[in-house]
Formats: sequence, structure tokens, C-alpha cells
Amino acid sequence: MQDSLVEYGYRRVIITITAILCALLEIVDSTIVNVALNEMKGNLGATLSEVGWVITAYAIGNVIIVPMTSWLSQQFGRRNYFAASIVIFTICSFLCGNATNIWELVFFRLVQGIGGGALLVTSQTIITESYPVEKRSMAQAIYGLGVIIGPTLGPPLGGYIVDNYSWPYIFFINIPIGIVATLLTLQYVRSPKYAEKRAAKDVDWAGIFLLAVFVGSLQYILERGHEEDWFESRMITTLAATAFVSFILFLWREFTFRYPIVELRVLRNANLSIGTVMSFILGFGLYGSTFIVPLYTQSILGWTALQSGALMIPAALTTAFMMPIIANLISRGVKQQFLVALGFLLFFIYSFWGYKIITPDTSKDAFFWMLMVRGAGLGLLFIPITSLSLSTLKGQEIGQGASFTGMMRQLGGSFGIAAITTFMSKQNSKHAANLAEHLNITDFAVQQRIAGLKASFMAKGMTPDVAMQSAYKVLQYSVSKQAAVLSYMDVFLYLGLLFLFCIPFVLLVQERKGREPIDLSEAMH
Repeated sequence: MQDSLVEYGYRRVIITITAILCALLEIVDSTIVNVALNEMKGNLGATLSEVGWVITAYAIGNVIIVPMTSWLSQQFGRRNYFAASIVIFTICSFLCGNATNIWELVFFRLVQGIGGGALLVTSQTIITESYPVEKRSMAQAIYGLGVIIGPTLGPPLGGYIVDNYSWPYIFFINIPIGIVATLLTLQYVRSPKYAEKRAAKDVDWAGIFLLAVFVGSLQYILERGHEEDWFESRMITTLAATAFVSFILFLWREFTFRYPIVELRVLRNANLSIGTVMSFILGFGLYGSTFIVPLYTQSILGWTALQSGALMIPAALTTAFMMPIIANLISRGVKQQFLVALGFLLFFIYSFWGYKIITPDTSKDAFFWMLMVRGAGLGLLFIPITSLSLSTLKGQEIGQGASFTGMMRQLGGSFGIAAITTFMSKQNSKHAANLAEHLNITDFAVQQRIAGLKASFMAKGMTPDVAMQSAYKVLQYSVSKQAAVLSYMDVFLYLGLLFLFCIPFVLLVQERKGREPIDLSEAMH
């Protein structure tokens, strides 16, 4: 880190706002489209499977670029690379909003994801380096606000835009922000003096290609596997083999090439290895719970997208409130592993609470304190995990370590959503079969229920045979709904147990020697 990169006064305020805007742009865009898929499907004449690619393509672009960001910043200069990424993201937002068919939209989302991945990790570095060493934890807290609040803001904002305008406007709102962020970046952001750029022959082109193939294939499998019935699909099987082979070749290439695109040797650091796993679990919990709660409230309770998204806002504000407090505790010497362990414990409490309150007609009020506990848990996890992961690294290792934690958080989210979707599908079938077994037609209570339903339908003017069919349909619907509720309960329970299981491992992490502040300034170099 060069002291010359530390900013003071209005310059630091402007740089901080610019970087947070860019981080928010990227993350909000990854979740805002979820509530607009139905509108896109009708408007562009696409199938449900095709429109799912709008999310998949963006995620693939994101995950491919994150590990390369450190290297690209060195090649082109951080300010230029960051500004170019904002321009790519903004232009693609305009093109996405004007897409005339589904595959145009998917292509523009892929390129938008490539621009967006750089925004997230580079804005972390820019914020960190703008603050003096003693305020680094606070800088991480400020950056963390964007990362944690972004996924929560997406669905309610998307719901509001879709309800009041039309789906292209979820992309068009990026354009004015992108223009302002580009101008501010060119005016105020400065690049550190990097080591000499690599000549073309020294660039790890094979590593770049193998990394893109491996991560792209893996992300596709995670995003699309459930819909395509996993290994029953030839495409999924082929991509799994491709991902495996490219991963092995990538490892060999990175350990043997003189200038690797990703420095894997840094993972020999015990704290970083554990931190990388914890980042994966954080992504799993963050994106998994952001996915599961709105899905439950919309599919079981019949809420609108806007209502479901708004439910998450108080918890996000709790996280925002916690961030500076946690940063302050770390700077005062509180052990990060204790904060992370407490965060995992709160996530376990949140998950177990969800397991206990979920019914076919849970009231809105029942979620409030449960989600507040989740918000507090996230606040306790983000900064300590980042600091812990990088605490025993030095120099350029810090940048490589930060790349790993960023990528693993993204992949954790994809794994979380894929695992939850598949698990719920299996549990749903199991619970439906179990409930149907216990629903004996000769049972007096079942007969009474059917007779009561039949009578109510006949009172509405139906003939006896149609009324009887309708009564059976209602009973079948009740069974399906109850099975779905039981599968949601299972997800909450097992997510909670996963977090509880992690606590002992967190407490095994070594404490950093000395009390000097952790210098995260070279993160993402």
C-alpha cells in the first residue's frame, strides 16, 4: 500500500460514495431480475427454462471475472479498468432494456456480468486504500453495507418497478448512476504504481481459458442442474466432465507456469484456507436465506414480490447498523473468531426459529424478530471473516487471498440455491407420499372433511358429482401445500445445523500475533 493513496476530506467521501454505488449496482442487479422473469417471459415469448438464463448468464460472467480482476487491474491500471467496467455495465444495461428476443437479453446479461464482477471486488480495494490503516475495519464495514444490503434491496425495488412501469426499467435505472460513477471515477480515483506489466508471451492465456471453462461450466451446472434433472441430462453430464478436466489442468498450469493468473500457493496459509471455506458458507447462508424466505412467502402465503421484498428491509437495516459497531470492536482488539462464532450461532437461532414458526398461514408479524436475528448474524460475519482470512498474509498475497474469498462467496451462493432447490424437490415428494399414505379414505375424520367440502360446493350450485370431484381436489391441494411447508421446515432445520457445525472449526483459527491493525490495503491488487 502506498500512503499517497489515502484520501482525506471531501475526496474520500466522493470516492467512498462512488465505490459503494458501483458495488450496489452490481449486487442489486443480480437479484432485481428475479421478480421480473414472468414479465420477460410473456413479453419476449420465452419459456420458463429460457428466461432462467437471464440470471444464469449474469452469474457466469460474474464468477469468471472475479479471480482475474487482480491481474487485469495490474495490466491496465486500476482506475482505467474500474472505469471501463462501469462503462461496459452501463452500456449493457441499456442494451438489456432494449433486447428484442430472449437470447439477445441473455448475451447482454453475460457481458454485463463480466463488467459487474469487476465492480464488486475493485470497489472493495478502492474504499480500503482510501482510509488510513487504523480505519481499515471501518472501511470494510462501509463496503460490507453494499454487499449485504444489495441482495435484499433487489426484489422490492424490482417488484415496485414491474408493478408500476415495465421490466426494461429495471435495467434503465442503472444508466444515470453508471454515467455519474464513471465521471467520478475518472476524476477522483487514483491507481497505485504497479510492478511492470507482463509482456504478451508472459500472460497466462491458457490459465485464463481453463479458469473460464471450469468456472463457467460449474456455474451452469449449479444454476440449471435442477431444471434439467442433473445427471439425467447429457448437457449437465458433459459439462461436469468438462469442469473436472479443466479444473485439473488449471491446477497443473497454475503450479507450473512462471506468472500464474491465480496464485494458488497462497492457500497454504491456514487462516486463508479456513476463511475461504467460511466465505463459501457465508455465501451459502446469505444467498440461500435471501432466496428461501421470499419463495416461501410468495408460493405458500400468496404475497406479492413487493411485500416479500419489503419483509427483508428491517433485517438489512439491522445489518447496516451492526457493521460500524463490529468494525469498532475489531479495532479495539476483540478476537474475530469469537465474533464469527457468535454470527454462526445467531444464524443457527434464526434458522431454528424459522423451522418452528413456518406453517401454511404464518402471519407477517411472526417473521420480524426472526429476520432481525438474521440481520445481526450477517453483521457479525462479513467483516470478521474478511479480516480473519487475510490477517496473516503479507504484500501481494493479500490481493490473491481477497480474490479467493470473493469468488467463494459467489460460488457459495450458487451452491446454496442449487442445493436448496434440489433438496426441497426431493423432500416435497417424500412428504407428499407420506401424507397421502396416512390419508385413509375409510377414516371417519377424512370422510367428514370430504362430506363438508362437498356440501359447501353443492350449496354454491354444483351437481353432486362435480362437488365431490372439487372436494377431492381441495384435499389434494391441502396435502401438496402441507408437503411444501414441511420441506421448507427441513431446509431451515438443516441450514441451522450446518451453521452450528461450523462453530468449533471457527474457534480453532489462529489468533494474529500482536495488536497492530490488519492492513487490508493491498486487497485485490
